[in-house]
Order: sequence, then structure tokens, then C-alpha cells
Amino acid sequence: MTVHLASTDTARASGAVSGSGMDRVVSTRRLPKWLPWAAGAIVLLALVGLFWTYAPRGTTQTVATDRLTISTVTNGNFEDFIPLRARVTPLLTVYLDAIEGGRVERILVEDGTMLAAGQPIVELSNAELQLSTLARQTEVEQQINNMRSQELALAQTRLSNERAILEAGLALQKTQLQYNRERPLAERGFLTAKQFADTAAQLRYEERRLAALRRGQSNDERLQSSQLSQQRASMGSMRSGLSIARANLDALNLRAPVAGQLSGFNLQVGESLARGQRIGQIDSPGRNKLKAGVDEFYLGRVQLNQRATVERGGKRYDARIAKIYPQVQNGQFQVDLVFTGAEPADIQRGQTLQAKLTLGDPTPAKMIPNGAFYNETGGAFVFVVAPDGRSAVKRAVRLGRRNDAAIEVLDGLDPGERVITSPYTGFADKDRLDLSSAKE
Repeated sequence: MTVHLASTDTARASGAVSGSGMDRVVSTRRLPKWLPWAAGAIVLLALVGLFWTYAPRGTTQTVATDRLTISTVTNGNFEDFIPLRARVTPLLTVYLDAIEGGRVERILVEDGTMLAAGQPIVELSNAELQLSTLARQTEVEQQINNMRSQELALAQTRLSNERAILEAGLALQKTQLQYNRERPLAERGFLTAKQFADTAAQLRYEERRLAALRRGQSNDERLQSSQLSQQRASMGSMRSGLSIARANLDALNLRAPVAGQLSGFNLQVGESLARGQRIGQIDSPGRNKLKAGVDEFYLGRVQLNQRATVERGGKRYDARIAKIYPQVQNGQFQVDLVFTGAEPADIQRGQTLQAKLTLGDPTPAKMIPNGAFYNETGGAFVFVVAPDGRSAVKRAVRLGRRNDAAIEVLDGLDPGERVITSPYTGFADKDRLDLSSAKE
């Protein structure tokens, strides 16, 4: 350290020139401390503004226009009808049930056969039913024979009463004649008083006896008539019961109740059938009806005899509603339609036809095309597209009648306005839609 200091002092003393004398201090200009904070605040405010402008809100959603169907409100004539998808069925169907159970002995026809009324179809056997019918027949015949015996006895009693009355009347007549002969003799004294008194007493007896017999005959006649009426009624009931038993026995031979085509008939020889078991059906020949499902929305507007039309092969066929089934299943109720005139000649049972059910005459109205949005909104609101096409706003509306093509607008929309008629799935709960094109 000492050596170093000495060298330094020596250099200073000798007057050596150094470069330190040529250096100059340059002053630098610093930014204000508040400027970075101000710049950061400006950038933050800009970001917040962009987020506020473009960020999705809870009541707003951005939807691409290529997934929407936008329709225009128009004026026109609203046709009040319902399109129906109807199935061809027989006009009349009679079901065949086994009245009595039994074993299949013979099958006389095949499925699909055209039957005449009364034609035999199948023969069954039932030994228990046969024995029961024979026993009942024997019992009924015995009771009928007993009643006939009682009826004969009553007839004999009636005849006996009539004979007794006749005899009593004859005796009274003889006594009266004797009394008339003895009376003048007794008055003149030619006949004893005792003999005349006996004749008078006998006359009074015969008169009372005849009167008693007649009263007894009247009572017996009344009782016998009532008894005979009851016996005849009972006999008629027994005969009716025997006829039913014989009819049940005869029902083992099944016959066609009406003429028509046999269907659903599939029996085998030896098969056992239970009482009431369905074995097939007979469909009316040549005549058909249509069975169609109608949306439950129209349950209160569909009435009997309303007109309908069916288009088939370029021709129009008229029909009417013949029956309404009010039970609702899967959102639909069923109706039967019958042709009021000629029906298509080439239709087959089970075939599906397109029909149109008319509910009212065409009337002027504001309309929008029918769309799937109705199923989600029930017609309570729609999304109305702004004139620039960049947004849509929910608006409450009142819609009326509808068919497969259009919906009647009652209130809330004006002609020329555009609405979204495609499904509102995913944004039905929003109040506003931002519409963007696919290019964006």
C-alpha cells in the first residue's frame, strides 16, 4: 500500500496529463412518475368498454342466422282445416267369440274366406256341456209332465164341481115342483102339516146347497185360474231355459253372424278354447272407413258430421266424421271418417291416406307460416327480427287458428314484420338475440 501511494504522488508531481479532464456530465430527462399509471388506467378502461360491449349478457344470446328460419307476417285468406293421416279400416267389424268352451273338432273355413251369414265356421265338442244339457232336458221334461198332471187334476176338479152344481140344481127343481103340488093340498087339509113342513124344509136346504156349491165353484175357479197361470208361466220359463241350454249346445257349432271377410282366424284341430275366447273377426265386404289421430288442441273444435276430403289419384272424395273418441293418448284423440259418396276403388285395408278436415270457411287474416316454435311457446311469444337483421327481440303475441301451413295472428304483429319460426331450442328463455351470419 505504501508503494502505491508514493507512485501516485510522484505521478501527480511530475505533472502527467490524464483523460479525466476531458469528461463532461450529461443530464438525462426522466418521465413523470404518474404517466405509466395513467396509461394503464386508459388501457384498462378500454378493455372494460370492449367487454361491456361484446360480452354476452344473461338475457341475450348470439345465434347464427344459418340455423334459423325467418318468415314474414303477411295478409291473406286463412283456410281453417286440419291435415289428417288416416288409416283404412273396415266400415263394420263383428268379433267372433267362443260362446262355450270346447275342443276344436273340425275347421270348415280358412282365414280370409268370404263368408255368408249363417255359414258354419268351426265345430267344437264339450262332453260336460252335452251331459249337462241332457240332464237339464230330462229334468225340465219331468217338471213339465208334473205340471200337466196338475193341470189335468184341476180340470177334473172343475168338471166335478160343475156336475155337483147340475145335480144340486136338478134336486132343487124337483123339490120346488113337489112343494108347488103340496102347497094347495095342505091349504085345503088334504095333506098333513108335517109332510108339507118337511117338503118346505127340503126346498130351503136345496136352495142353500146350490148357493154354496156355486160359491165354492167361483172360489175354486179363481184359485184354479191363478194356479194354472202360474204353472203355465213356470212351464214357459222352463221351456225357455231348455231352449237356452239347447242353444248353448248348438253354439258349439260356430256360424258366421253376418256376411263378410273372415280375418284373424287361426285355429288348429285339437285346440282347446275357453268360454268367451276370441277366435277371429268378420269385416264388412266392400265398404271401408278411415281412422285418424287429431291433435288434442282441436278436441273442442271437432264435431260429428264435419266435412273432410281425401285426395287420391288426382280425384277428390268427400267424407264426414262419424264418431269421436274423446280419450287422449300421446297428445291425440281418434276419429272415424266415413265416405259420403263413392270411395276410392283401389284402397287396401291398413293403407294410409292423406285427408283434410275442414273446420270453417276461409277468412281474411294476418298470418305467419306454421313452424316448430309453436310447440315450445304455445303461441305466447315470438322473436321479432330487427329491420337491419342483426338482432331479434322477444315479443308477446296472441295467435289464433292454425293449419299445417299457417298460423292466424290476432294481435302483436304487423304485416311486413319478420319473425323467427324455427325451433327456439336453447334460447327460448332469452329476451334478445344477436344474429350473426356464417361469414362472421
